[in-house]
Amino acid sequence: MKENKLETISNLFEGYEIRSVWDSEKEEYYFSVVDVISVLTESNNPRNYWNMLKKRMTEEEKSELSTKCVQLKMKSKKDGKSYFTDTLDTKGILRLIESVPSFKAEPFKMWLANLGSERIDEVFDPEIAIKRAINYYRHRGYSDKWIEVRLKGILDRNKLTDIWKEGGISKDYEYGILTNEIYKEWSGMKANEYKSYKGIRKESLRDNMSDIEIALTDLSEIATRELAKEHKPYGLEQNKQVAKMGGHAAKVARDDIEKNLGKSVISNENELNYQYIDENKIENK
Repeated sequence: MKENKLETISNLFEGYEIRSVWDSEKEEYYFSVVDVISVLTESNNPRNYWNMLKKRMTEEEKSELSTKCVQLKMKSKKDGKSYFTDTLDTKGILRLIESVPSFKAEPFKMWLANLGSERIDEVFDPEIAIKRAINYYRHRGYSDKWIEVRLKGILDRNKLTDIWKEGGISKDYEYGILTNEIYKEWSGMKANEYKSYKGIRKESLRDNMSDIEIALTDLSEIATRELAKEHKPYGLEQNKQVAKMGGHAAKVARDDIEKNLGKSVISNENELNYQYIDENKIENK
């Protein structure tokens, strides 16, 4: 079993244990508030410090964090038993760091400030963001040819969502439903099920696909786009029917390929150099 390295907020606290729970439905991590408080303040009683911090917060800060704070069961570092613990998602934890009046929090605040500055620079010059993505993929070992195909896939995906928008689709969950209709039709799995099969979580599904899987995904979305342009569906239900038609085009191609290969083209392999070993699930909301 390979190292369970989480490329999330935990990376900021290298050398410290920050307990986390993965919510597969929301595809989000929840982190222990008292663990983060303990690292930032070195308090002997981080739970009390957290309670005092909440009292000192402005009403706006309290409202923002309290609405995101979720109590989940986590295993205690002291006795190994599970207790309900205050947790926050990634955005909430970053907001918490900004609220902690501690010199140990300053490096994290500086990191956030630099991150914000970089994103503002990208607003004025979007090429910076593209270069950042290319460099990220190169660092992960992807070839320039793969990167070129990946960037084109992003453009094709945007063309599809533009067509959906013209067809009355406006909410994030609706885009998710239509995407799932396409994936389910040709692969037999919804996007989150496909991710689970490959052993990934927040990572991009396409970044962990084989060449054939990517080709079938592209075919299904291009077919859906062209069918939508022709049939002009409006609303979620009509667009779902067209999404199934687009997914079916890729299903026909998949069946033909597998018939000649003599094996499935759906792979559980991924591009990660680690595996998730903790199988915590959210069962106590």
